[in-house]
Amino acid sequence: MFGINPAEWFINLPLEWAVFFLSMVPITELRAAIPIGIEVYGLPIWKVWIMAVLGDIIPAILILYFLPLLYYWLRHRRFLGKIITHQLEKAERKFTGKYEKYGLIGLLLFVGAPLPFTGSWTGSLAAVVFNIPFKKAFFFILLGVFMAASLVTLITLFAGGTLRWLF
Repeated sequence: MFGINPAEWFINLPLEWAVFFLSMVPITELRAAIPIGIEVYGLPIWKVWIMAVLGDIIPAILILYFLPLLYYWLRHRRFLGKIITHQLEKAERKFTGKYEKYGLIGLLLFVGAPLPFTGSWTGSLAAVVFNIPFKKAFFFILLGVFMAASLVTLITLFAGGTLRWLF
């Protein structure tokens, strides 16, 4: 199922759902789902944008809600608790200055920048590490997903149109 070409991963589903599930995968997220939906599947732009946003935000909700619960449960385990607590404290110390400097706008820009290793998955993990309340984190991550989806859509349309014009 998960070969090299992401456009084929969910090809047996209706194409709208393929875009949705591609957006949920941390490797592709909407950064690959939108170009695939528009250029490969030939779906309407508005439909691709909506399905990609919905698919990208669901893992963020799950991470923001369940990861703190999992952390709380694991923290009380003898061996794993010490390791996980140590790693999270280390990550928090490493990035605390950056979070304090940029705050929630930094989270928005981090999620909204259509670059590798940025996005709703990583932004949600960062929000959990920095103990950002669910509602605040979700709002800024959602805005970041809107921003990323819009930028990727514009880039896809511009690049696709330019390539078709040239060739």
